[in-house]
Amino acid sequence: MSVEIKKVRTGERIKRRPVHGVLLLDKPIGLSSNDALQKVKWLLRAEKAGHTGTLDPLATGLLPLCFGAATKFSQLHLDADKRYEAVAALGVKTTTGDAEGDVLERREVNVTDDLLQSVLQQFRGDILQIPPMHSALKKDGKALYEYARAGVEVERVARSVKIYDIAGVLLDKFAIKIIVKCSKGTYIRTLGEDIGEALHCGAHLSSLRRIGTGGFDVTQCVTLEALEAMTEDDRIACLLPVESLLEGHERVMLDAENTARFLNGVRRRGDWQVGKDGSPVAVFGENPEVLLGTALVMADELVPGRLLSPLDIGQILENRN
Repeated sequence: MSVEIKKVRTGERIKRRPVHGVLLLDKPIGLSSNDALQKVKWLLRAEKAGHTGTLDPLATGLLPLCFGAATKFSQLHLDADKRYEAVAALGVKTTTGDAEGDVLERREVNVTDDLLQSVLQQFRGDILQIPPMHSALKKDGKALYEYARAGVEVERVARSVKIYDIAGVLLDKFAIKIIVKCSKGTYIRTLGEDIGEALHCGAHLSSLRRIGTGGFDVTQCVTLEALEAMTEDDRIACLLPVESLLEGHERVMLDAENTARFLNGVRRRGDWQVGKDGSPVAVFGENPEVLLGTALVMADELVPGRLLSPLDIGQILENRN
């Protein structure tokens, strides 16, 4: 069923349609994550959309956008590990930790590659970060950046994050490039500033690009410009299936009888032969093969988790044809 809406800018009417899947967007610089989402939602004429965590307007790169039934599982990628590529300008500290802020301090730079590699070693593993004032983290129901814009600095509690791997190279006397694999909640601007302090010269990020999240890689992305130039069918062809969000989930197949009961939220008993007790699984109907939702395996029971609606499933199957 289509929902008729107005296209605000021109007064044209477009028809929304059910779209289910994940689009990996290479977000351009200067665009907020929500603006990017709304633009792609309009291009796809999708009824329902969401993203899996924001990128700063100054950051570029991988932004998974979820449509239709995929929005049910977007939280899974909020918790996923991330990979970033960043350039830090040495010798200059700014109010925001990036190139947008005012200059706070300038220092002499005397960084060698040996010093850089020694310093980077200090940032591997579990580290503590104090969230930056220019961030969306909330205190007393208000985003920190709102306090910062009002000239108010509030106390922030250091948080533990994990740097799984970090590599860096001197680009020239005044810039380093770092590639980081980290846990969710890691502030790369703060990491750049802390590395600058450890190098005794200060630093701020001049560029930031997300190159991976969970099992997704930036090489799988499509740009807004490319999407705009495509036909509607080609845009839909860019979507990954909903189950692409369920990386690490073992698969369980159900026959028609068990499928109907499972979709009604009824636990199914059987020898599922997957994982350990409490393991999350992706559950599929076998004829036709289609995602039904997620579940936990508890002893010999399949306990329903997030489920697709029969309407979602019907639309997914219809869109395959």
